[in-house]
Amino acid sequence: MSLRFHEIAESGHRVLNPFTVNKLDLLGQICRIRPGLRHLDLACGKGELLARWAAQHGVEGTGVDISDVFLEAARRRVEELGVADQVRFVKADASAYKDDPQPYDIVSCIGATWIGGGLTGTLDLMRGHLRPDGIAIVGECFWTSPPPTEAYESLGVSEDACVSLARTAERFEAAGFELLEMVLADQDDWDRYVAGQWWTLSDWLRDNPADPDAQQLREFLTRARRSHLEYGRQYLGWGTFVVRPCTPVQPE
Repeated sequence: MSLRFHEIAESGHRVLNPFTVNKLDLLGQICRIRPGLRHLDLACGKGELLARWAAQHGVEGTGVDISDVFLEAARRRVEELGVADQVRFVKADASAYKDDPQPYDIVSCIGATWIGGGLTGTLDLMRGHLRPDGIAIVGECFWTSPPPTEAYESLGVSEDACVSLARTAERFEAAGFELLEMVLADQDDWDRYVAGQWWTLSDWLRDNPADPDAQQLREFLTRARRSHLEYGRQYLGWGTFVVRPCTPVQPE
């Protein structure tokens, strides 16, 4: 899906993943966040994670995204919560973003591991910004049960893009990270995220029938509805995983 399609489909969403604000708050509680910690959020979307954690926990942060539409919403949100002096947003490609040499206490990438070509590559990117004793927070899909072959094409994912929950943990370990905690989406979270896009897209198509992208968006809406109802609800899970670099084993 193109960036413009994302901006239209998620225009009514505050959180751009199958996750509620209550679970964002829970995630903040379990991450043991203290005031003054520095947080980098790659592909931050509308910045809800940074904004809420700055307001609730006193973090200072930087959000990086390529969408002017999402970044504008993010800046409005930190103003609304009174934390604009704690959080800044930068328009940049998250996969190539370079910041000051001081590493961050927290680096997150929630639901956008495409920036590194998948989970392993994204963890490598995040490690470059992270303190050795810092935490990384990753939002990622997984299969709740083995899907039929036709599900891959319908959902628009390659066969090896997602694995089971247990094998997702193994991927973290293989990349040199220890899994500390997790908060998983449930079926209702998925429905609210995906079905909320259906209504938004339907309204947009009614209001913009002559737009050059209208036919493609109409086709996208039809495919998205069908793939979620046929396969997504039954086979696809999503969660945020809290990890940190493994402690090197000291030689005896």
